[in-house]
Amino acid sequence: MDNLVNILYIVAFAMFIYGLMGLTGPKTAVRGNWIAAAGMGLAVVATLIAIRDTGNWIIIVAGLVVGVALGVPPAKFTKMTEMPQLVAAFNGVGGGTVALIAWAEFLDTTGFSNFKHGEEPTAHIIVGSLFAAIIGSISFWGSLIAFGKLQEILPGRPLGVGKLQQPLNLLLAVGSVAAAVVIGVQAGDGGAAWWWMLLLLVVAGVLGLMVVLPIGGADMPVVISLLNALTGLSAAAAGLALNNTAMIVAGMIVGASGTILTNLMAKAMNRSIPAIVAGGFGGGAVAGGGGSGEQKQAKATSAADAAIQMAYANQVIVVPGYGMAVAQAQHAVKEMAALLEAKGVEVKYAIHPVAGRMPGHMNVLLAEAEVSYDAMKEMDDINGEFSRTDVALVIGANDVTNPSAREDASSPIYGMPVLNVDQAKSVIVLKRSMNSGFAGIDNPLFYADHTSMLFGDAKKSVGAVTEELKAL
Repeated sequence: MDNLVNILYIVAFAMFIYGLMGLTGPKTAVRGNWIAAAGMGLAVVATLIAIRDTGNWIIIVAGLVVGVALGVPPAKFTKMTEMPQLVAAFNGVGGGTVALIAWAEFLDTTGFSNFKHGEEPTAHIIVGSLFAAIIGSISFWGSLIAFGKLQEILPGRPLGVGKLQQPLNLLLAVGSVAAAVVIGVQAGDGGAAWWWMLLLLVVAGVLGLMVVLPIGGADMPVVISLLNALTGLSAAAAGLALNNTAMIVAGMIVGASGTILTNLMAKAMNRSIPAIVAGGFGGGAVAGGGGSGEQKQAKATSAADAAIQMAYANQVIVVPGYGMAVAQAQHAVKEMAALLEAKGVEVKYAIHPVAGRMPGHMNVLLAEAEVSYDAMKEMDDINGEFSRTDVALVIGANDVTNPSAREDASSPIYGMPVLNVDQAKSVIVLKRSMNSGFAGIDNPLFYADHTSMLFGDAKKSVGAVTEELKAL
């Protein structure tokens, strides 16, 4: 039976890897997700076989039922606009689970000492469990803050204690590590170590809160990816402590992929990961500027004028942002694009790596509306097209189209790669108001001579443009 368990674990993590390969492209992502999910189901079966003689089956079955009951409804009914929050919440649950596993291992071995079996505590159990407890607790509480900011339960702006923030975080980090060292030294002294373990979990949890609270909303996509990587590492450590092969491999895969994604996203924002963790920009609401203290007036337009401009264009590039997600305007955009294409206009979609609130957010929304994958262009592939484009239609995107990132060295986002929307011959921006994006800074593009603003809900505005196109 032990050989069977090992074989099932090998097949399971092979499915994890194969499924992850499928997630590299939109056409194979659904299949890859199903393969990885089937691998996880196989790993659960293998674990049940492994504990067949020692497991409390009533508790196990109850846990499975509760997990399914809590996991399926939000995954099934959460709107695409709220998918980043769901990712943050599920990631937090993963981190919290790892911390609880470490806590359970501590209690089960009476302070990491298997004296009841005549065994001395082993280093891999102690170190793995303590590492999992610290990182899992940080990930759980940090993910809750990320969820709160994305859901707008908490303000998107940085929340901290100013210059004391980094010393406080350092003190909390040192405190959690110190508690872990004391627990390791006192392994076997269940009574005294119990209080140190509780202190470790509390201090690590507060560290998770204090690390994410000062980070602005504009950096939240990177934070979610970073926390996901931490959850993976903590799961691998817990797997090491439990001698569970599938858990080790799955944790390493999540940790590695999360780390790579975090690095790629940080580069896309021209931000270093330490700078993001140290507290970033984001969350303000600045309106009506124009740069250099000069007050400028944005030029408003109508749906009829926008329709005429696009109907007689050779090429239109649609730039989707979070505003499109909030308004659920992707289907309306697809209908409008179909009308333009029927008139001989070439329509493309420019996707910034961090547009929306998570990687791939815009791709998923547009794919949901059955927009061709070939029409979706990544930033590096589309930026050269804007200078040859008649009309750039910006739908709720702000920071990723801000030319200050290229031109204003004093801007908080200076150096961040952005879409070269301002190079198009004409720019039409769909926004509810002149409020800034998550970075909390003004966008000079909105006041440019060749830019016009179509105010209102994105879905209604696109629908109005579509009706005007039908009349032309």
